[in-house]
Amino acid sequence: MRAFFKTHNLQFKNPAGTSRGILKTKQAYYIIIEEGDIQGVGECGLLKGLSPDDKPDYLQKLQWTCDNIHRSPSELFHELTEYPSIRFALEQAYLDLASGGRKILFPSSFTQGLVGQRINGLVWMGDLRFMQDQIESRLEEGFTCIKMKVGAIGIERELELLQELRSRYDAMSLELRVDANGSFSPEDAPYVLDRLAELQIHSIEQPIAPGQIQEMARLCEESPLPIALDEELHGIYDEFEQREIIETIFPQHIVLKPSLLGGIQATQDWINLAEENGMGWWITSSLESNIGLNALAQWTYTLGNPIYHGLGTGSLYTNNLESPLEVQSGGIWHRPNAEWDLSQLSI
Repeated sequence: MRAFFKTHNLQFKNPAGTSRGILKTKQAYYIIIEEGDIQGVGECGLLKGLSPDDKPDYLQKLQWTCDNIHRSPSELFHELTEYPSIRFALEQAYLDLASGGRKILFPSSFTQGLVGQRINGLVWMGDLRFMQDQIESRLEEGFTCIKMKVGAIGIERELELLQELRSRYDAMSLELRVDANGSFSPEDAPYVLDRLAELQIHSIEQPIAPGQIQEMARLCEESPLPIALDEELHGIYDEFEQREIIETIFPQHIVLKPSLLGGIQATQDWINLAEENGMGWWITSSLESNIGLNALAQWTYTLGNPIYHGLGTGSLYTNNLESPLEVQSGGIWHRPNAEWDLSQLSI
């Protein structure tokens, strides 16, 4: 058995605006494990400036992982605790290797192409016209859940967009979510939450920046609108600390990104904690290409949670890897007759 890694610079079709800046490209890293003539591939979903493992020695750790592939998986996963994106990639590669390199990591009715999964349509930040155009596109594409990034162009303008949308579609016809990425202050957040609640918004992700535990706990207790933790969970690997965050803040939902949490088992631990405390949860991609998205979609289906998940980001890129994944009519599908094409990685 040997392992190596490849890189691929993903190009966004349109600049992706968030409250933390505009994304035009994303560097992806792939771990390939070879055993005989079989290759297993996994993607490191690293987000520059956002991932807890965005560290100066990241590439060295990636090379170390490949050099030590002869070690047991449990040893490697332990050593990679603070490198969640590498850990998740390694999980994917092992699973793919076990599947004979077919990328059927979790066989199910989903991988057979018999059923799809409901996902949200994402609206990125930008100027008012750009956001309006995105909303219309998501509606035309058949999405019945729209998630809009907020906190960049001014909350009043963003509320106008949401108000116009809600005037056309009631909450039964269209679910609306917003993602603040921690852009509001604890002082301003209550006003924002009150205004959003008037529009029957499903939830807001991370209204204030992570690390303000008591302020977030107070918001979750008093908010008329359900709050979902996102960034608050990243970089927390100790079971005691995880439980303390959940039971202190006590959010209504948590948003789970396996590339930022440490992979499938680490994410399952968060799910168990949420369900133990009666909280909702959903899975979201971290702008992975189709390799990582394939693993996420297949695993998410096996969890049996019918809520809208955030698995539609594969269509963001001009040079994504060709795969059987397809977003259609507001859902993601696996087309078993379609072929994978990894030629861009030269493997």
